[in-house]
Amino acid sequence: MQVDELLKPFPIKEFHPFPRAMMGPGAHEMIGPEALKLGFKRTLVMTTGLRGSDTVHKIVESCKYHGLEVVLFDQVESNPKDYNVMDAVSLYNTEQCDSFISIGGGSAHDACKGARISVAHDGRNINEFEGFNKSENPKNPPHIAVSTTAGTGSETSWAYVITDTTTDPDKPHKYVAFDDASVTTLAIDDPVLYYDCPVAFTAQCGFDVLAHASEPYVSRLNFPPSMGNALHAVRLTARHLREATWNPTELAGREGMMYAQYIAAQAFNSGGLGIIHSISHAVSAFYDTHHGLNNAIALPRVWAFNMPVLYDRFADLAEAMGVDTHGMTKVQAADQALNAAIRLLRDVGIPEKFTDVTQDSHIKNRLGTGPTKFYENRKEISGAPESIDAITNHVLGDACTPGNPKECTFETVRPVVDHCFNGDLDDLIS
Repeated sequence: MQVDELLKPFPIKEFHPFPRAMMGPGAHEMIGPEALKLGFKRTLVMTTGLRGSDTVHKIVESCKYHGLEVVLFDQVESNPKDYNVMDAVSLYNTEQCDSFISIGGGSAHDACKGARISVAHDGRNINEFEGFNKSENPKNPPHIAVSTTAGTGSETSWAYVITDTTTDPDKPHKYVAFDDASVTTLAIDDPVLYYDCPVAFTAQCGFDVLAHASEPYVSRLNFPPSMGNALHAVRLTARHLREATWNPTELAGREGMMYAQYIAAQAFNSGGLGIIHSISHAVSAFYDTHHGLNNAIALPRVWAFNMPVLYDRFADLAEAMGVDTHGMTKVQAADQALNAAIRLLRDVGIPEKFTDVTQDSHIKNRLGTGPTKFYENRKEISGAPESIDAITNHVLGDACTPGNPKECTFETVRPVVDHCFNGDLDDLIS
């Protein structure tokens, strides 16, 4: 055997746990009974700007009907901040709760995962757990995650993402923590709860799914059990995202995206991610923009960057996107994957570069009346050279970057980041 084969990155494959899940129309009605079966008595419900919608109220009242005592924490912000987590931990302890329910998308679930880890470690600051399996106590309070979007997959993954606000304001930091102890106890995915998701937010979350699915398919981890889920999630997204976006009360589109979200997350759970996510984390840190929006803008540029090292995999993605690649070379088919992704982005009305993003693009802030302190203090989005340099450095330090199939250096990644802010998507189309 060649020595260089042994030195390839990620030679050992690791399988991470999945929680039990209940999926399908009406699944949310099982929250109360399932919580009782799990021993919940007094639970902390964590949620976001959904405070102004009726979704949280209905679920809370249903839990009370089944005999649960409920304490509500609805202060989780988009791109959840470290102080959101610690405020929830304080309330959990003060109110002597014994369990958690999170309602929303990735922000609610991620903040809740962080709170559980902190509670299990005597209230230690959540920022101490950045990295891989940093928690020491695997026993933390039980957690039911109820999704109201189709994008995050946080309800079934071993990852959570937190914005560290203690860093230099000129060098903000958003990080990923991967921890098997953070996996939820039960995931609830009910497409009926997605009906109220706004058009633009549905589209952006849908591209979160496409990023979650495509990155493990081309990742350096090269994890065979992820491949089927990854490709099928791409297939479901190409088939259903337009309908889910423009016909929000049609069950087929919502249900299709719900399953796409779920299996895409299971694909990256062990299959890894790449610099679509690294760029997304960095831009969120600097500008507090939505994760799915960031992924949508970064995805075509990163596909174009990575394609030369894996034309055959991108040719597969083209087929999954619905392109008839019969008679094409692998290079031609790969190009069509990129074209299909750009067409989908345009069909669902997503801004094409970060400097096109306006305040109205921050859809999450229109979902309710939740706090937006960090968002209101965010910097203005800029494509200035010094901003591109700073974001590129954040990308290179992100936990997802080692999984990217193409080698990443400042010199190779900076042009990709710059194109996300200042480039035209038509430049990428063959």
